Amino acid sequence: MKFNTKAIHSGQKSEETSGAVMPPIFQTSTYEQSAPNVHKGYDYARVGNPTRTALEKLIAGLEGADEAACFASGVAAMDALMKMFRPGDHIISSDDLYGGSYRLFTSIFEPYGIKFSFINMTDLELVRKTITPQTKMMWIETPTNPLLRVVDLKKLVEIAKENNILTIVDNTFASPYLQRPLEFGADAVLHSATKYLAGHSDVIHGAVATSNKEILENLRFQVKSTGAVPGPMDCYLTLRGIKTLAVRVQRSVENARKIADFLNSHPKVGQVLYPGLQSHPQHELAMNQMDDFGAMLSFTLKNDSIEAAVKFMSTTKVFTLAESLGGVESLISNPASMTHGSIPKELREKAGLSDSLIRISVGIEDVEDLIADLDQAF
Repeated sequence: MKFNTKAIHSGQKSEETSGAVMPPIFQTSTYEQSAPNVHKGYDYARVGNPTRTALEKLIAGLEGADEAACFASGVAAMDALMKMFRPGDHIISSDDLYGGSYRLFTSIFEPYGIKFSFINMTDLELVRKTITPQTKMMWIETPTNPLLRVVDLKKLVEIAKENNILTIVDNTFASPYLQRPLEFGADAVLHSATKYLAGHSDVIHGAVATSNKEILENLRFQVKSTGAVPGPMDCYLTLRGIKTLAVRVQRSVENARKIADFLNSHPKVGQVLYPGLQSHPQHELAMNQMDDFGAMLSFTLKNDSIEAAVKFMSTTKVFTLAESLGGVESLISNPASMTHGSIPKELREKAGLSDSLIRISVGIEDVEDLIADLDQAF
């Protein structure tokens, strides 16, 4: 079954009692039992819900996983994964990652004694040198947020397996339409399903897909015990969004290629970060690892200041100044002052995240309008 077909049919079937093609919104908190602990598969809605189950099966099918677990947000899904680890455990992550992930790691879990190393994970020798006997997991973003670095999944997984380390990949930027990390041997894939999976900027959602029984058992325990679960309406909206994932992402990617070329030739632009450009340091890797280059790109201004970035963004008319990504509308943001503001300035700059860096999430509008909008903003 090819991807477009999977996005509509994977793990799905008509609802048993009515024949409804789309799973109904099961808006209930509890379920009838014929005797204590004797029921039709569900007992309490924190633990499970048929609408959520339908979504979990669909996401698992898209990522090629045995199962998936859904959560109230992407960081709630991360939180559940992180609770597998104990004081003294060591985790390696990118020095260029989503600010919310950095905040969760350093402000929530570091005080509990979990140790983190934030490094450039495109440097495989540096990854090897950073591993200690206490290293339990590699947290991988590829492409990274917001510098669009592409890390070698196959080689990182090989290094991890040699050292009995788990690999968990945040696949939010690529979506399973463009990249499926489990095919490279990763242990689990995380999504902020708020983004490309749901795709319409109207829901907050998170998911983890895995075939690793230990990880899955931990996730199900966290769902039951800590309860950061999505409501049935959120699951329904995400289900509906995934049905058009392929056509949305394809259009966005086609737009992004043309915008990257426009920015790359503009005299007021310092640098364009997009894996689809031949100048990108991991262009060849992206060609081999991804089915296409994605719809996220970043660029710097020659006038490298937050003030210059804010002035530019405030004059766009089609691009919306807002956080988040992956919706049908094009968004523009300044990571240094917005999504990555929780990362100290010295660490941002060391990783290469400059003050004027502007990140854009390319939507499905007519690309001529998007380019004209950027042109008039310059």
